[in-house]
Amino acid sequence: MPNQTLDTKGMNCPLPILRAKKSLQKMTLGQVLAVEATDPGSAKDFASFCTQTGNSLLTASENGGVFFYEIRKN
Repeated sequence: MPNQTLDTKGMNCPLPILRAKKSLQKMTLGQVLAVEATDPGSAKDFASFCTQTGNSLLTASENGGVFFYEIRKN
């Protein structure tokens, strides 16, 4: 269950990543951020972001053009 949800629908790269980064900075270790996005490139972007920052991409899915991610702050 996410601790916080971030709606970035309608935003294009790099805004979803920048907003997620800002939200994660305010969270404590182990908390989970859920992100909703409509940018088709966000799947690749969030996977790279988590690899580079050491956070865990727990889930990544798409439904009707909306992408859903859950990221655990490590």
